[in-house]
Amino acid sequence: MSKVFVIDTEKRPGNPVHPGRARMLLSQGKAAVWRRYPFTIILKNDGQDVPIEPLRIKLDPGSRTTGIAIVNDGSGEVVFAAELTHRGQAIKDALDRRRASRRSRRARHTRYRKPRFNNRTRRQGWLAPSLESRVLNVLTWVQRLMRLCPIEAISMELVKFDMQAMEQPDSEGCQYQQGTLAGYELREYLLEKWGRRCVYCAKEHIPLQIEHILARAKGGTNRVSNLTLACEKCNQAKGTQDITVFLKKKPEVLKRIQDQVKKPLKDAAAVNVTRWALFERLQAIGFPVECGSGGLTKYNRTTRQLPKKHWVDAANVGRSTPDVLQIEGIVPVLIRATGHGRRQMCVTDTSGFPKQHKQRHKTFLGYRTGDIVKATTKKGSTIGRVAIRHRPSFRLGTVDRHPKYMRRVHHADGYSYEKGEPIAPPHA
Repeated sequence: MSKVFVIDTEKRPGNPVHPGRARMLLSQGKAAVWRRYPFTIILKNDGQDVPIEPLRIKLDPGSRTTGIAIVNDGSGEVVFAAELTHRGQAIKDALDRRRASRRSRRARHTRYRKPRFNNRTRRQGWLAPSLESRVLNVLTWVQRLMRLCPIEAISMELVKFDMQAMEQPDSEGCQYQQGTLAGYELREYLLEKWGRRCVYCAKEHIPLQIEHILARAKGGTNRVSNLTLACEKCNQAKGTQDITVFLKKKPEVLKRIQDQVKKPLKDAAAVNVTRWALFERLQAIGFPVECGSGGLTKYNRTTRQLPKKHWVDAANVGRSTPDVLQIEGIVPVLIRATGHGRRQMCVTDTSGFPKQHKQRHKTFLGYRTGDIVKATTKKGSTIGRVAIRHRPSFRLGTVDRHPKYMRRVHHADGYSYEKGEPIAPPHA
């Protein structure tokens, strides 16, 4: 079961406790709620001196979603789990719209902001804003969790795929390169590239086999560029035929496969660009950072018979993964990056003309957009993220509420929160 974070009167992190223990401390007046997401209590009096159990925070960085898990290496217990959804694509779309609006004004020879991209230099290690946001989101949550529980080590998935194991299987370390892990690296790469479906019949959720696009009997190789995934029926039907002959009656499928062979993995490219920046910034924190690959993560998860989830993958990152992971009853927190608003004062339409002017103040009647509030009415209570308007009628979900019926339970911090679904215990 997910634990509750505890900090003492000096705001120093202590051992996380069972939710029942936290409820008892709150009901007896020995503690108060410090933070709602993630749920944290603060002790009102100095507690008994108990030995602090060191914990490890484990990360599975992704282009769209990053898995986070806090694991006790000694007991194998997963203390906390979360899935962090990034907003990199939203940032890119906003920058594209801004660029298009500015250039359209220049083309009309009206009042415009002069271009300044020709006289600017980029610092060393610069990342595009959409990629920088991914790194900062992960770093923000690592630092937050370090203030709430005794973290002493970090594990992260540094590479999605071990290309060395796939391209040069005869290099050093034959037990690793030619063993079970090499197959996991290759299969995980192909699953990501081909969408986890048969390339010929497009069926999903069925056993898939590694298929040679150009059969080895016709001179094909084992290089990754010549491999794809197919179900057993399609694999046997194709046999050693040339793919152009096999798909003679399906030209659209043939074209899609030929295009996908040359197409790079966009999400994997984003991870590869940001991985070293994240690694270096995690190292700057001062804790030891353990690294692992995506193939090793899948190997650990498969051998422990655990389901595919982002936070479960995070718990299985690295060679420090305990032999038995206690994940029963864990309810992950679904975190979504929403940003802190925008500085744009004038909103334009699709033609670039102003249509709306923003207020200069982000707060109104003590609230701001992004606050999580509890609204109480005759029909009951609702908890959600509020969007303010500069009049006493705030948007909460799909309805409007007057602020006098609201009570803030969590300040806006650039993220929204939901409860995930627990997973069934692994088979014995």
